[in-house]
Amino acid sequence: MNRETAVIHGFSPVLAGVTARRVLTQLRHDPRTIVMMAAVPTVMMILLRYVLSNSLLLNRVGPEYIGVFPFVIMFIVAAITTQRERATGTLERLMAMPLGKLDLLAGYGIAFGLMACVQVALVLVVSLTWLGVTLPGSAVPLAVVAVLDAVLGMACGLFASAFARTEFQAVQFMPAFVLPQALLCGVVVPRDHMTAVLRWLSDILPLSYAVDAMQRITTATSWTSAISADVGIIIAFTAAALVGGALTLRRRTP
Repeated sequence: MNRETAVIHGFSPVLAGVTARRVLTQLRHDPRTIVMMAAVPTVMMILLRYVLSNSLLLNRVGPEYIGVFPFVIMFIVAAITTQRERATGTLERLMAMPLGKLDLLAGYGIAFGLMACVQVALVLVVSLTWLGVTLPGSAVPLAVVAVLDAVLGMACGLFASAFARTEFQAVQFMPAFVLPQALLCGVVVPRDHMTAVLRWLSDILPLSYAVDAMQRITTATSWTSAISADVGIIIAFTAAALVGGALTLRRRTP
């Protein structure tokens, strides 16, 4: 069995859990990163509320941004954090141990996934109370999809970091990878109003399905099969990004 095959078949939940605990310990000593992950999406929602100054419009587009903002923040934090550990040699020391690449990235996924839950809980509480966002049904579907969106952003950030040599290059992936998705996902212009080429591009971008799910939640009183289909696609993109990141992860920046 070659090394890349072992990346997948040698996955250990125990080692992934150990990695997750180490990442959470590091985050505890980095309050600025914690504040960025937890508070920035909420601050952006507050700004959106006062920019729109219209409760009806906020109810229509607010849930979409509840999915977009955590995606963007988690992408940036995950990409920079992974690149920083590579540049400082932390990844090289970890991978000298009996720790597979997928164990490592799964550990990051668990740690950032827990942070995503905190992030989404905060933005939902503020949005549904202070900002006055209302839903036709339960807030649970919105919370589930928002957390999955944040985890998707984290997975994409881990994957993108494999192609960066410096933290600055990791940040550069945001305009290259995130901004086109933000334009084509249906938040700015409905996807069915786009030209055929733009619609095709939006169909192959993961954030489009996150926004689709959020849009359906704003009009449905319960969980539907269409929401399930969008969630399945989001999970598939997340898994593909984690596996892709594991296969392309280097021990350190050359």
